[in-house]
Amino acid sequence: MEAGLIPELPEEIARECFIRVPFDAFRTVRAVCKLWKHDLESPSFHRLRKSAGLARPVVALAQCDPTPLPADKAKQQSSYSPLLYRISLFEPSTGAWSSPPPIPGRSHGLPLFCQLAAVGRELVVVGGWDPRTWATSDEVRIYDLVSGAWRRGARMPGPRRSFFACAASEEHRTVFVAGGHDESKNALRSALAYDVAADAWVHLPDMERQRDECRGVFARGAFHVVGGYPTEAQAQFTRSAEAFEVAAWRWGAVEEGKLEEAACPRTYVVGSDGRAYMCRQGRQVTVLREEDDGAWRRLPELPGDLRAALQLVTWEGALMVLGLWAKGGAQVAYVLDLTEEGEGKRLQWRKVETPREFSGHVQSACCLEI
Repeated sequence: MEAGLIPELPEEIARECFIRVPFDAFRTVRAVCKLWKHDLESPSFHRLRKSAGLARPVVALAQCDPTPLPADKAKQQSSYSPLLYRISLFEPSTGAWSSPPPIPGRSHGLPLFCQLAAVGRELVVVGGWDPRTWATSDEVRIYDLVSGAWRRGARMPGPRRSFFACAASEEHRTVFVAGGHDESKNALRSALAYDVAADAWVHLPDMERQRDECRGVFARGAFHVVGGYPTEAQAQFTRSAEAFEVAAWRWGAVEEGKLEEAACPRTYVVGSDGRAYMCRQGRQVTVLREEDDGAWRRLPELPGDLRAALQLVTWEGALMVLGLWAKGGAQVAYVLDLTEEGEGKRLQWRKVETPREFSGHVQSACCLEI
């Protein structure tokens, strides 16, 4: 007789218990037996967990490890970047922080300025700069948050690009890339799509405009590329945007005045409510929200200890800002519960407790639903 999921329990009750295992216990559960490992890694487990309303957000960060390097290792790295970036994970529902195993064979850490994209339970790391040589990388690495394993993806084709727009579609299990600049600092119009399951890249039609240091988001069935600047106008950011409509497989018309101001769009995100959010930098960091009429409105003021906003991350009903502490270089993070607005409550930022080992600089971020 085949053993059940949990001995002595009816299968339906055992299943209800099993889908309630918290994310931070996944690695332990996988190690118990082959049956549990197989079940935990199966698509049906995650479909059932999601349909039962038990899926939880997990924020992934490309973050600098603030721990000083040992003297012997620091000496080895003296010829290149002394900063070691890694993946950090934050679970908003529990406040827990963790760091998955590093990429095999990469003792020098993540590429500098790499992009992160979430596709299902997998985290895709795209491009960046090799911290040993400062050379632009076309590498792709994928981390499965359930199995805890890394694998190598197909290299990004075309000219090696930096500071490009990147976003993922959960429905299509595809990562989209556009713009940035090549190794001669020429701004690009070209775009690509990476099918994670097939491990294959395809070329998309070019955008109408060159866009270096642009921002990518996926919303309403389209890959939106926001802001950026052309080769001849270095660091002169535009307010325009273009959207690649996946169903039609074409770019729509350029949308002028999309951004509230002509500034770096790295904090531009689209929330679960379909509205855009972005930070305005200055003496006081302000978070803005695009309303239905296209106007931008200020959200409640952030605490004064936030000197500069580096990243915005969204998940169902919430917004997270990560930035630099005014009294030093450490990271500080705040979360805004947007569901309270619908309940007639006053929105208020809540500070995230951040252990010292997760207080390093953040270069990119995304959110998965596990």
